Amino acid sequence: MTTAVLLKQVSRHFGLIKALDNIDLEVGPGEFFAMLGPSGSGKTTCLRLIAGFEQPTSGRIEIFGEGVEGVPPYRRNVNTVFQDYALFPHMNVLENVCYPLMLKKLDKATQRREAEAALELVKLGGYGGRRPGELSGGQRQRVALARAIINKPKVLLLDEPLGALDLKLREQMQEELKALQKTLGITFIFVTHDQGEALSMADRIAVFDQGRVMQVGTPEEIYRRPQSRFVADFVGSSNVMAPAFVERIVGEKRWASLRPEAVRVSAAGGAAAALTGTVVAKSYLGSTTRLAIDLDGTRIHAAVPSGDNVPAEGARVSLEFDRDALHLMENEG
Repeated sequence: MTTAVLLKQVSRHFGLIKALDNIDLEVGPGEFFAMLGPSGSGKTTCLRLIAGFEQPTSGRIEIFGEGVEGVPPYRRNVNTVFQDYALFPHMNVLENVCYPLMLKKLDKATQRREAEAALELVKLGGYGGRRPGELSGGQRQRVALARAIINKPKVLLLDEPLGALDLKLREQMQEELKALQKTLGITFIFVTHDQGEALSMADRIAVFDQGRVMQVGTPEEIYRRPQSRFVADFVGSSNVMAPAFVERIVGEKRWASLRPEAVRVSAAGGAAAALTGTVVAKSYLGSTTRLAIDLDGTRIHAAVPSGDNVPAEGARVSLEFDRDALHLMENEG
């Protein structure tokens, strides 16, 4: 099967700084692929290499089987949506969306027809006469999307496009982006530092740190079976347990990850085989309450249903979890 985007032993150095350090990635056709990591991890540099805004120091990049090293952005069958939208304020919405077709010198009737169809796809039919300054942040983002898809690229690159939106609108746009990707059937590569965005939207996720790809997998694989301490700690909220503590529990001296929702909490003495500790902090999160529990110097977090039975700070409690919820990690990185 043809690969949509392939990076093979790709590095990008800026002087002594290794923004990307010998990475390999493979993205399939029609896949919603997320590149997730903290600031400075290399994810945006990777996106810029695919787009053609940067060139690799070494390695090979292919888009649908064709090498693109040295090929300028306008000759690659990709389009990019940026966080700041990059709309022309002096043009109305329809003119902004038409702009890529105007550069191709298509006739005005075709430009208008294609632009109106793109606006319908992003739920902005009838907004063509407005200026960007008259739109909300979410609407401006939809205009940027319409302009990006009007050329029918094989790959759409999205550089933290939801970062400027408030929480409720961001969640709404996550659903709309995923639905749009399914409708179009093209490859989306989405850069984000937000773990929730990546987990809820992507078919697969690549987790970046310090210019390296730490793990690639489905959202469930990344969340439930992290390969390293970094991935366990960065993706979601996890209890990362030291080898000495894990050895006491399961007899293997390895780092392990345990998600808070897998921990069951009861009154001390309620379960003979459970670990016993003291609640040192609690945070109300709506449907759940997050407890921080001290077990003789090791802190474990548990997410329990909110209600009348949530133990108070200072209470002694017993902890239990299923053995398969404790994920032993492959390395200590």
